[in-house]
Amino acid sequence: MIEDVEKGNLIYKLEVFFNSCILHGWKDSIITLQSTKAYPLWSEDLEITSRCIEAIASKVLSHPSKVSLSHSYSRRVRDDVSCNGTESQRHKPTSKGWWAEDIAELSIDLYWRTMIAVKSGGKIPSNLIGESLKIYAARWLPNISREGNGNKQAASDSDSDSTNDTLSKHRLILESIVSLLPADKGTASCSFLLKLLKAANILNASSSSKVELARRVGLQLEEATVGDLLIPSFSETNDMFYDVDLVMTILEQFMSQGQSPPTSPPRSKLGFQRRRSRSAENINLEFQERRRSSSASHVSKLKVAKLVDGYLQEIAHDVNLPLSKFIALAESIPDFSRLDHDDLYRAIDIYLKAHPDLNKSERKRLCRTLDCKRLSVEACMHAAQNELLPLRVVVQVLFFEQARAAMNGGKVTELPSDIKALLASHGIDPSRPTAPLSTTASLRAEDQWSVSGLKSPKSKISTLRMKLAEDDGLDENDLQSDGLGRSSKLKAICALPTRPKRMFSKLLSMNRNPSEKN
Repeated sequence: MIEDVEKGNLIYKLEVFFNSCILHGWKDSIITLQSTKAYPLWSEDLEITSRCIEAIASKVLSHPSKVSLSHSYSRRVRDDVSCNGTESQRHKPTSKGWWAEDIAELSIDLYWRTMIAVKSGGKIPSNLIGESLKIYAARWLPNISREGNGNKQAASDSDSDSTNDTLSKHRLILESIVSLLPADKGTASCSFLLKLLKAANILNASSSSKVELARRVGLQLEEATVGDLLIPSFSETNDMFYDVDLVMTILEQFMSQGQSPPTSPPRSKLGFQRRRSRSAENINLEFQERRRSSSASHVSKLKVAKLVDGYLQEIAHDVNLPLSKFIALAESIPDFSRLDHDDLYRAIDIYLKAHPDLNKSERKRLCRTLDCKRLSVEACMHAAQNELLPLRVVVQVLFFEQARAAMNGGKVTELPSDIKALLASHGIDPSRPTAPLSTTASLRAEDQWSVSGLKSPKSKISTLRMKLAEDDGLDENDLQSDGLGRSSKLKAICALPTRPKRMFSKLLSMNRNPSEKN
C-alpha cells in the first residue's frame, strides 16, 4: 500500500483525503478526534490524534470566517441553551466563542490536550478560555446543590464499581478544569469558581485543587453572593452544615492581597527646581495609580464586610456551629469595613436564638465585636428589649442612643413604653417624635425584628435587675428590698433615682441655650 510498490497507492490516497477533507473541515476534525478513543494506541502511533488536535487548535486561533465548518458531516440542528442561560453559540460561527460548545463534546483527556494547544497559541483572550471551561463544566459535571449531601453519602456507602468509576471520572474532570484556568484575575466569574469549589468538596478532590480555587475566589470575593458561599460540609470530624473553614481560608486570601499606599507621594529632594523631571512625573503618575488601586480595594472590603455579615446570618441557624468559629469569622473583617453593625447584630441575635444554652461568659464573647454606637435606631430599639443579650450591651445601647439624641438637639425618637421606663429610671424624660422603621421583609419570619408584644415597664425593670444580678454573680436572695448585699454598680444602675445621672445631665445641658440654663 506504499508508494514504493505503485504510485498513487492506498496510503497516499488516504493521506490526501485525510488532509484535504478531514483536517480541512472543523466538524470533521472533531468527529475524527472523538473516534480515536476506540483505538487509542493505533491513533497515537499513526499521529491521527495529534494531527486532529493541531487542526482544531489552528482553526480556533484563526478567524471564524476562514473556517470550513463541514465537508462530509451534516450536523444535527439543536436549539439548545448554554449554561449561563444565553442563546447557544453553536450556529453562530462569527462570534468570538463559536468553538467552545463544539469542543465541549470531547472527552476530558482529548479536551485537555486541545485546550493546551489553544492556550499555547496565545491569541485567544483569557476570558474566552474561562467561558469555554464553564461550558465544559456545565456539560460534564453533575449539578451541585444542598441535596448533594445525601447523594454523596449514598455513593460512599455503595460498593458498586460503576459508582466509584463515575466519581473518579468527575473528580478527574474537575481537577483538569482547575489546571486549565488562566492565571489572570477575572477570567472566570467568582460564582463559577465557587461552584467548582462546592463540587471539589462533594467529589473529595485533591487539596491542591481546593487551595487553588480558594486562592482564586479570594482575589475577587467582592463579586460573590451569600448563596455562593454556602458550601456544604462533608467533614467527618464535625456535623456542621456548611464548610466554614473553607470560607475562612478564602477570607484570609482576600485580606492578604494588597497593601495600603502612602497618603502622599514621596517628595523630591530637589524641591528647589522649578521644573519637575520626567522621573518625578512618573513617580506622581505611579502614586495616583496606587491611590486608585487603594480606593478600589477599600470599596471591595466594604462589599465583603456586607457579604460576611449576610453569611453569618445564614450559618447562625446551624446548632452545631461552634462559638469560636462564629467569632473568628466576625472578627476577620477590619473595623473600618463595617459602616454600620445592624447586619452583625442580626446575625448575633439569630445565633443566640439557635444556641439558648450559651452561658454568661460565652454571650459576652459573642457580643465583643458588636459596636453599639453603630446601630440604627431600629436596631437599638430591638437590642434594648432583647433579653438574650448581656446586660452591659443593653445598658450601652440605651446610653449611646440617649447620647446620640442629646447631641442632635436634645430630642429622642419615639420609643416603646418599657424602654421609656428604663430611661426614666435614669432620670431621663425623652421627647415623642416618631421615626419609621425600615422593612425586614427579605428575612425569614423568625429572624425579623419586632417591637410589638413588649412587657410592661415594671416587668422589664425586674428583668433588668435579674440580669444585673446574674451579670455580677449575685444570687436572687441577695436582692433585698433595702438594697443590702448589692454591689455599688448594681445600686447605681438598678436604683430609681429622683434626679438625672450626672453624665446624662451633662449631655442634655450641651444643647440648652443660656436662658434655659439660667
